[in-house]
Amino acid sequence: MELKDIQSLIKFVTKSGASEVKLEMEDVKITIRTGEHNKGETTFIQQMPQMAATAPAPAAPAPVEETPPESKEESNLITVKSPIIGTFYRKPSPDKPMFVEVGTVIGEGDVLCVIEAMKLFNEIESEVSGKIVKVLVDDASPVEFDQPLFLVDPS
Repeated sequence: MELKDIQSLIKFVTKSGASEVKLEMEDVKITIRTGEHNKGETTFIQQMPQMAATAPAPAAPAPVEETPPESKEESNLITVKSPIIGTFYRKPSPDKPMFVEVGTVIGEGDVLCVIEAMKLFNEIESEVSGKIVKVLVDDASPVEFDQPLFLVDPS
């Protein structure tokens, strides 16, 4: 099963309203849980049968920060969100330049960053064209599924 298939499955389960889905194949076991107690949050566990692995304890919810109402300038911005859980990197490697900076003009399909998940580096491509207005995550920081990464001005 490829990463894109897993991402699609997570999105489908989240939208369907199912509280739990388990999928077992020869080399992969996936459990996706959603529910009222963790609304908007998806738990994703992948285990290989030959490895003794246990599910991590649920993390405490992040403190909710008060955000001021959006100004007219910010209301037209598009938020690029993380499609997976992992570690966010702005560069392809430590000695290379960053994929994008604030002010960079991007097109559909341009690589914005990479997210490392389970020792795999996944290039995150833009689904919109526009200009990067703000980078919302620090380099080498952990990110959650659906966490905002960039703000893009489509005009």
